[in-house]
Amino acid sequence: MEAVVTAVFEVLNFGAIMVLVVLGLGVIAGMMGIFNFAHGEFVLLGAYTVYLFHTWTLPIWLGMLAAPAVVAAVAVVLERLVIRRFYAAPVIAMLGTYALGLAIRESVRGLIGGLYRAVPEPLPGSFDIGAIHIAKWRLAIVVITVLVMVGSYLLLTRTGFGLRVRAALENPSLARASGISTNRIYAATFAFGAALAGLAGALVVPVFSLSADLGIRFLIQGFLAVMLGGVGSFEGSVIGAGVIGIMSAALPWAVAPVLADVLVFVIAVVLVRIWPRGLTAGRTV
Repeated sequence: MEAVVTAVFEVLNFGAIMVLVVLGLGVIAGMMGIFNFAHGEFVLLGAYTVYLFHTWTLPIWLGMLAAPAVVAAVAVVLERLVIRRFYAAPVIAMLGTYALGLAIRESVRGLIGGLYRAVPEPLPGSFDIGAIHIAKWRLAIVVITVLVMVGSYLLLTRTGFGLRVRAALENPSLARASGISTNRIYAATFAFGAALAGLAGALVVPVFSLSADLGIRFLIQGFLAVMLGGVGSFEGSVIGAGVIGIMSAALPWAVAPVLADVLVFVIAVVLVRIWPRGLTAGRTV
């Protein structure tokens, strides 16, 4: 029973991180019609921000609060200087974001080297329920993710900003004719998605440690989750992240980790083949 509860909790924990990554990636893809291949590096930047605060002997939780803002600021600069020039050419935009991601990743590698850098958990220790041990920080990740998910849903569905985002998503030409600055909406949406990725990196770095390749895994699985759930759908992003996150965390308990990664990819491809428009086709943010 102890092993089963531990396994279930590990699955929920990784699924929660995937939700944060995929929400940001899905919003950007649905709004701009491009897949941001630098999204994994936004996760890395969030983790690196927390690491810097730790090396400066500042509180870890302060770094976690700063990480989304720092990554959002970087994203705004990149969107204004580079990405917005290629909205009309999605393929070039994807190549451009891939190049930006590569530059960010190798820059971080040059700063920290090829080693793993440990960051302590803000909430060390565990809750003991009989013989079952539940890490406080891993539980906090799940709780924070739920709060952010609910907050993001309310922001996109119950506010004026969310109304403008949905208008620009469904009919950009009509939105512009109605006086909505789609360029500003694109920049704000890109920053919002990047901030979620930065938060994911900040939350996960005490668990996985920091390395220059931290974001690669999340980018690949995030891409699969967006395709599986359906581009432009809030519910689709959550469902896709849940499916991919659960498979990614659960399969290594049954098979070798390398085989588990292959199985996740194969299962996701089969599901996308069955539902080409995603599990929530026809629904938008």
